[in-house]
Amino acid sequence: MNRLAVFDLDGTLVDTVPDITAALNRRLEAAGLAPLSVAQVKPMIGDGGRVLLERGFGAHGAPVPDDALAHFVEDPALEGGELSQPFPGLVELLGELAAQGWRLAVCTNKPEKPARALLARLGLLDHFRAVGGGDSFAMRKPDPAHLLLTMGAAGGGRAIMIGDHQNDMLAARGAGVPAVFVGWGYGPVAMALGNPVVADVATLRVVLDGV
Repeated sequence: MNRLAVFDLDGTLVDTVPDITAALNRRLEAAGLAPLSVAQVKPMIGDGGRVLLERGFGAHGAPVPDDALAHFVEDPALEGGELSQPFPGLVELLGELAAQGWRLAVCTNKPEKPARALLARLGLLDHFRAVGGGDSFAMRKPDPAHLLLTMGAAGGGRAIMIGDHQNDMLAARGAGVPAVFVGWGYGPVAMALGNPVVADVATLRVVLDGV
């Protein structure tokens, strides 16, 4: 049976927090609010753009303007921000997995359009059979259907979910799929929910060899 590796995007494949922070701060500044730091924004990431805005504006005790989400998801920093880069070793890992016949997919709560645009800018999009974004289906992580539908779009196979947030772990648990938590991401290790934690890509490669 073909093996399928499903990756989260932000905090797992790509370090996007500087560009996400810039995009969020543009919405805050448009509302007359002070910008937030990268350190403040990092723990807010993982539940999609709407929740990120709620947390960002909530840090100021302010409501989210009606048009903020529409402007946020179209922010150029989310699609091609020059500050976002793959985590060390990930580009090489994707190439190795593809060469060994793995099917690869992305399952992210980021909207599909900026997710695809970011992967394309980084030269990674062609590695993936499917990109299941936060608006690709009627549900998103931690709903296991988001993961299952992404897996189906990628052609199925013996799957494993790789992520840095409890939403990834919960989606995998609900889908009956093993999961690995990456320690280099944005979520605290407590979010691993008992799943294996890998500190670096070399360790992740060892885990995937056993799938």
